[in-house]
Amino acid sequence: MFINYKIMFSKLAYSVFEESIKNYHQFDNVDQPISNPYPKDKFEHLLYHKNWIDTVQWHFEDIIRDPNIDPVVALTLKRRIDSSNQERTDMVEYIDSYFLQKYSTVKVKFEAKINSESPAWAFDRLSILALKIYHMHEEATRAEASQDHRDKCQLKLNILLEQRTDLSTAIDDLLADIENGDKFMKVYKQMKMYNDDELNPVLYQNKK
Repeated sequence: MFINYKIMFSKLAYSVFEESIKNYHQFDNVDQPISNPYPKDKFEHLLYHKNWIDTVQWHFEDIIRDPNIDPVVALTLKRRIDSSNQERTDMVEYIDSYFLQKYSTVKVKFEAKINSESPAWAFDRLSILALKIYHMHEEATRAEASQDHRDKCQLKLNILLEQRTDLSTAIDDLLADIENGDKFMKVYKQMKMYNDDELNPVLYQNKK
């Protein structure tokens, strides 16, 4: 029962990520507002919001690489990317807060070890991987592309799918270890400095 529940956790997350990506691409517009289908008190709400941010930013990054983009437009977009990065980090911290609360009563074993990344940052990687898989599949099946292009993209897609299996397994194992007390969570705030007008010298010098 315990094992099945853990397996469901990574599968649940990935299914929510896929739903978010699919919903975004119904309109494929970075300015479309999010319409989160999950109640705010549900874990799925956090997952959907997290992936929506990632999906929009993915397309921001595509747009800003247009060699013919107007510099003024590019600067405005760079500001939006910075804001999106901060929001992405905030969402990761919200997800970690969920897990801190969930496992707050676990009795940690004396020999327990800390993981190199928190559960939320592992889910962050899974969210980005879902986007890579979606867009690589598009390229592997793009009718107007050459067969050579499609074949190369299919090979890359195969690797991404293998990575999804490995990462999902690692997430399940980490959550199981935390719940068993074999590992413990210790979360550090990201403390980003470049967006903070009290920490970025360029910003606080301009306030004088």
